[in-house]
Amino acid sequence: MKIVVASDHAGVELRQEMADEARALGHEVTDLGPAPGVAIDYPVNGAKVGRLVAAGEYDLGMLVCGTGVGISIAANKVPGIRAVVCSEPFTARLSRQHNNSNVLAVGARVVGPGLARMIVRDWLTAEFEGGRHARRVALIDELENQPASN
Repeated sequence: MKIVVASDHAGVELRQEMADEARALGHEVTDLGPAPGVAIDYPVNGAKVGRLVAAGEYDLGMLVCGTGVGISIAANKVPGIRAVVCSEPFTARLSRQHNNSNVLAVGARVVGPGLARMIVRDWLTAEFEGGRHARRVALIDELENQPASN
């Protein structure tokens, strides 16, 4: 699979660990940065990864900020993105199997490198189960097309 990764300045080192794990699993990884020591606001890279995944340029995206929350919120503003914040492998795996998540977000101030690698491994090796879950994901997708007042 083609995977795009990015972070804010708080997540540089963990992002690199996660990218290395994805490469070790045989995936093609594009790292959008930032470089160490370069400050960037998390919404910028969250939206950038979301747009690239939603456009089909990449199969999946991975993001890192201090908690994983802010950058996932930014990615989720892009129609077609189902970004999930994970701090442990079980949720990561089920987010792919049941919710067909297409962007993984992790908090660099929450998760260490070893655990992040386990989260990435479980997320990337899990597959969407479809069935009853496909109907629910379709309902989520419908929300993007409804006016805010409904």
